[in-house]
Amino acid sequence: MNDSSSGRTRDPSPAAEDPDLVRARAGDDAAFGRLVAPLRRELHVHCYRMLGSVHDADDALQEALLRAWRGVGRHTGRGSLRSWLYAIATRTCLDAATTRRRRALPVDLGPASDRVPPDGVARTEVAWLGPYPDIAITTGPLGPHARYEQREAVELAFVAALQHLPGNQRAALLLFDVLGYSVAEIAAMMDTSTTSVNSALARARRMVAERVPPATQQQTLREIGDDRLRRLVTAFAAAFERRDVDALVALLAEDVTWSMPPLAQWYAGLDAVADFATEVPLGSCPSWRSLPTSANGQPAVAFYLGEDRTGTHHGWSVTVLTLRGDRVAGITSFVGEDHFVRFALPVSVGGETAVGRCS
Repeated sequence: MNDSSSGRTRDPSPAAEDPDLVRARAGDDAAFGRLVAPLRRELHVHCYRMLGSVHDADDALQEALLRAWRGVGRHTGRGSLRSWLYAIATRTCLDAATTRRRRALPVDLGPASDRVPPDGVARTEVAWLGPYPDIAITTGPLGPHARYEQREAVELAFVAALQHLPGNQRAALLLFDVLGYSVAEIAAMMDTSTTSVNSALARARRMVAERVPPATQQQTLREIGDDRLRRLVTAFAAAFERRDVDALVALLAEDVTWSMPPLAQWYAGLDAVADFATEVPLGSCPSWRSLPTSANGQPAVAFYLGEDRTGTHHGWSVTVLTLRGDRVAGITSFVGEDHFVRFALPVSVGGETAVGRCS
């Protein structure tokens, strides 16, 4: 990962006499709202990294801010408000992680499928990893220990790898390598020893290194450049709209994978992915429309499915592309209209006919 610490500054430390902090301690909820408003987005991203779900991040952030509001009278102002809120948000996420199932992708559940099932069935009992809309990603100040760029640290491979870590290791890695807090600061945040933090950090780094490709998507996107990236994403979407399997295959890496949570099946390798594309999305599905978007710091396409070319097309998936060079190495189609709402995308486009079905 890139060392992004150069030129970064530590958390700004608001003065204890901040008028809104004084008012908040006296019970002024509007003043408290003004204090936390600039930090809400970055805290939400932190909760997403910890929990792997926008919905869970919503709940955790709401609970964390409620805890902060109840405890603001005990915040002396000697330390940064931002650090204090990150400590509360981290502990809230750790509490949530003990009562919720680990978020997963289809690759975590079993081997790739060797054939296309007659009818894919959603696995509703699985807690699926979800996508994060780029419109919500924000970059807060990083400390001198930060090793990851903020957008690198929300990429699908990284967030998926985090879900395999115990909560304390996940927190240590994010607070140190992503946000740049010192080991001593993290030990205070998590009410533990610096020895425990160092141990958790070392173990977390080993696990993440095994699961995350050495080249991040941010590095790949910079190498490709905006023009080539735009052409690639446009060609990918056009292959769907034309239902052109050959055009799609021409964009894919030999070892490409395709998964579609909440469906458990996933496909690995050019032949398997081509067979699936031929039989289902580009063979059985009547008509596609698309809109470009982005998720987890990666290019994405919102796909809409309709009964015919002139009728209404309803949201089917937010499909996130993982690139290697100028080829698509991973396709992750997050199926469901609920994702469209999160991404501020229309849930349907086109005319008046009923939703198409893909089987």
